[in-house]
Amino acid sequence: MISIDHVSKTFGSGPSAVRAVDDVSLDVAGGEIFGVVGSSGAGKSTLIRLINLLERPDAGTVTVAGTELTALAPAELRTARHDIGMIFQQFNLLSSRTVRGNVELALEVTGVAARDRSARASEILDLVGLTGKAAAYPAQLSGGQKQRVGIARALAGRPRVLLSDEATSALDPETTSSILELLRSLRDELGLTILLITHEMDVVKRICDSAALMRDGRILEQGSLPALLGTPGSLLARELFPLGALPPERGTTIIEITFSGLSSERPVVAQLARTHGIDVGLLGAAIETIGGVQTGRTRLELPGTEARHAAAIADLRAQGLLVDVVRSAA
Repeated sequence: MISIDHVSKTFGSGPSAVRAVDDVSLDVAGGEIFGVVGSSGAGKSTLIRLINLLERPDAGTVTVAGTELTALAPAELRTARHDIGMIFQQFNLLSSRTVRGNVELALEVTGVAARDRSARASEILDLVGLTGKAAAYPAQLSGGQKQRVGIARALAGRPRVLLSDEATSALDPETTSSILELLRSLRDELGLTILLITHEMDVVKRICDSAALMRDGRILEQGSLPALLGTPGSLLARELFPLGALPPERGTTIIEITFSGLSSERPVVAQLARTHGIDVGLLGAAIETIGGVQTGRTRLELPGTEARHAAAIADLRAQGLLVDVVRSAA
C-alpha cells in the first residue's frame, strides 16, 4: 500500500546542509499498522512529509495505493492525496470553527456539497465518539477530544491510508491508550493502512504489526514485530525491551534470551540451575503483551566454566529459544 524506494532529502547546501532522510526504502502492506520509531532528529517527521509529498524528495520514488506520487503533476497529486489522511501532533484545529466545522473543512476544499459534508461529518464524529461535541469549539475540548477531531478530519474524505505524526506525544498516558485503541478499531472497521511516526516504544508495542527503527536519516532495521523479535541481535528488540547497562567484567558469560508465547512460561532459570549446575544470576527482564502474545527478553549471568556455558546455551537453543551471547567469559 505504501512503497518508498531509495528516497533522500537534504535541507540547505554546502557545509551546513542536513541530510534528513538518507536513501530510505520502506514497504507497508495493506491493512497493517506500521510504526517508524526513533529519537528526536532521526528524520521521522521528514519521512512522513515525503510520503504525502508535503516535501518532495531529492531522489527516489514514493508510491501510495498503487500510484507513484513522485511522477504526478500538481493537479494529479492533489487528487491522489484524497487517498491519504494526516493526523498531526498539535491537532491543527481552527479555533473559530466548531468540531463539525473542522471536520467539514477537509471536504469543503475538495468541493463536496454542503448537505453531503454535513452527513459525512455526523457519520465520522459518531465513529470517533464525538457525537455530542459537534457544536463545541476546540477551546472547550480536552487534548484527547481535540485529537479525535483531528482523526475525524483526516478520515472525512474516506482515505485508504492514514499517516500519524507523533499523534499521541502531547497526550497523557490514559488518553494515549484511548487514542491508540481508537486507531486500531478504525483500522479494523474501515480497512485502513496506518503508518505512524513515534518516539515512544510503548506505542509500537501496543498497536503495531510491523516497525522500522530510524536513526540519523536511515532505516537501520524493519519488518514484522514477530520476525524482528526472533532475529538474533535485533536492534529494535533491544529498544522495545531495554535491560539497562551491563555489569562490570567479572569473568562470567552474559546471555540474553528472547521469548514469545508459550516459551515465556518456561522456568528457564530453574532448568539451567538444575540441569547444568549453574548458579544463574538474573540481571534484567522485560515482558510485555504484543499482539495478544506474551513476549519479552531476559538477561542472565552464567558463572562457571566456558564448557558448561556452551552446553547450557546449546540446550536453550535446542528448546527453540533465541539466545544472544552478549559477553563471553573467554
